[in-house]
Amino acid sequence: MPTQHLPPSSTRERLKETALEAARTAAAILSEYARTGFRVEYKDQVNLVTDADRRSEQAVIDVIRKSFPEHRILAEERGQQAGSDHEYQWVIDPLDGTTNFAHGYPAYCVSIGVAYRGAPILGVVLDPTRQELFTAEAGQGAFLNGTPLHVSRTGSLDRSLLVTGFAYDIRESPQNNLDHFSHFALKAQGVRRTGTAALDLSYVAAGRFDGFWELKLHPWDTAAGLVIVLEAGGRVTGFKGEPFSIDQPAIVASNGLIHDEMLAVLRRA
Repeated sequence: MPTQHLPPSSTRERLKETALEAARTAAAILSEYARTGFRVEYKDQVNLVTDADRRSEQAVIDVIRKSFPEHRILAEERGQQAGSDHEYQWVIDPLDGTTNFAHGYPAYCVSIGVAYRGAPILGVVLDPTRQELFTAEAGQGAFLNGTPLHVSRTGSLDRSLLVTGFAYDIRESPQNNLDHFSHFALKAQGVRRTGTAALDLSYVAAGRFDGFWELKLHPWDTAAGLVIVLEAGGRVTGFKGEPFSIDQPAIVASNGLIHDEMLAVLRRA
């Protein structure tokens, strides 16, 4: 991203420090609930929420409000929180992978992204079960626990490990990703499903996956991971190859080398 579209460096440093503090605070809360137990509620037949989600989200909001009371905040459980400064938008998922968390499956994270004038410029994804902290700032690269990240160099789809996810309405909607999944399963070396889009994107950035696609996502699913993938040298678009925005529900992220092959498979449906 060109420098003229970035806030001053001092502000960027404060944004990063605040995001890191918020992520670590939330991760500690999740770890405590994982040890001591939590309450589960169902939004519908499949989609659930825990009291860990809500407390983690409030903790993130509190940390942000302490440093930037004027900023807008979009949170998964509380929705859009107003702010007088419309240049900045925080986008947070306090527990990405709630179903995994509720079942004791150790694949979940805290995801915090910051957009400036509509463009994501900062991403922080913290996995408390592995103590893995993925960070990226526009123009500054992507990192895992301080070590630089780069996407994989796998050059063909048939040698690629992909990852995807399924929306909560998989039982009711004909647009349930099963067609794409079967097509990719026959083309790629392997396809996985982790249950957390923020970690999926972070793993693409780390070269653990070569590509990721999914439908029906929300801004809090992709805001942080988008920056991390791009800063690690990857490519992110919509299903037709168009520029991706976090307001879009469908995403394709890859190492760039297999991206066109992935788009061709998606066109089959």
